[in-house]
Amino acid sequence: MRKRPARQLTGNRKWHLNPPQILALGFIAVILIGAILLKLPIATKTPISWLNAFFTATSAVTVTCSMVVDPLQTFTRFGQIIILTLIQIGGLGIMTFAIFVFLIMGKRISFKQRLLVQNALNQTTFGGIIRMVKNLLIVALSFEAAAAFLLTLYWGPTMGWGKAVYYSIFYSISAFNDAGFSLWSDSLARWVGDPVVNILISVLVIIGGLGFTVLINLWDSRHLKDLTLHTKFMLIGTLALNVFAFIMIFLLEFQNPATLGNLPFGTKLWAAFFQAISARTAGFSTIDISGMHEATLFLIVILMYIGAGSTSAGGGIKVTTFIVLILSVVKILRGKEDAVAFGRTIKDSIFMRAFAVVVVSLTFIFIGVFILSLTEQASFFEVVFEVVASFSTTGFSLGLAQNLSVTGRIVVMCLMFIGKLGPLTLVFSLAKPEVKKIRYPEGKIFIG
Repeated sequence: MRKRPARQLTGNRKWHLNPPQILALGFIAVILIGAILLKLPIATKTPISWLNAFFTATSAVTVTCSMVVDPLQTFTRFGQIIILTLIQIGGLGIMTFAIFVFLIMGKRISFKQRLLVQNALNQTTFGGIIRMVKNLLIVALSFEAAAAFLLTLYWGPTMGWGKAVYYSIFYSISAFNDAGFSLWSDSLARWVGDPVVNILISVLVIIGGLGFTVLINLWDSRHLKDLTLHTKFMLIGTLALNVFAFIMIFLLEFQNPATLGNLPFGTKLWAAFFQAISARTAGFSTIDISGMHEATLFLIVILMYIGAGSTSAGGGIKVTTFIVLILSVVKILRGKEDAVAFGRTIKDSIFMRAFAVVVVSLTFIFIGVFILSLTEQASFFEVVFEVVASFSTTGFSLGLAQNLSVTGRIVVMCLMFIGKLGPLTLVFSLAKPEVKKIRYPEGKIFIG
């Protein structure tokens, strides 16, 4: 009787990566390539360290706009274009660009590639993925092109047409992808009372923050009844958060001489409006954020933590997650078995996923706050603000970003990466697949 050959433990082992792992490695690869390109002499006016190159590349790919160097003073036009390209890739998604290249080359999109896009766009269904990618690119590039054209017409006569074209393209891409990168050291403070710039940038930020599935659903829907529950949640949630933030910022900062206090009444309205729109994800500012009252800054921390929409370029726990959590609390307080919204029942699995997002995200935030509290010379509130801004990929800073230690910069880079990838996606990429499903006896726990 022949003996079966012993299984080889090494040498022929195949590594099978799941979609979250591939997405994570894809982001790492783009960050690595971006850092190498930004380190080239042609990309910088003054040499930068490898750490700053990686930090800038990470900030661009994760559309965070947290900067340790001044983009205009540090990078040449080539370097700025590299940053802009990283923003576009990170904002629209690595797999979206990969599928776009495959389509241009006429290559067939495999089942695994479609599965990757499904995970990247956080879709629950598999059908129509390629069509969604095509529509996504059309919608995104159309809005960016239209805004760039209008900004060019507005800036051209005073700025010069060549510079106006470049700045318009840069700010359109940066705003639509909720990146907040600016070529002016004061962000957009020079346009604090300008209606055209405020409206155009705000519209791009809002549209980009809604999420690509919402945009495509709006594109395909002819009637309100055709809108999905997710789209309705996003539209109502975005409107409610923006209006609430606008009123609160206006009232809290109305007499603050460091922000709105010395501005004319009309300009105060524009400044409060713009910061309300930008606070959740974009990172642009038309007033000095560091001069705000702590109550206003705490409000911004909450807005940053909520973030933008699912499948958008923005970070945070997402608006729909926040709404689902509110509905779950209301359901429990009212003693209801099911939560119903717009004639639709929300599954308990969605509530559990929302709860998991909050728990995992807060865990990463707590870890980041703990480490930076040990390594940085800053107040506790400044550390919390920096950590939440990094995790939510908003990029706001009270001045701590440029003074971070080496350890602090590495921690912030990790937070930006986790915030962009998504805390659950990161956990799923590290978790081992469950082989057997074992059910244990139920246990009762008293809560509250």
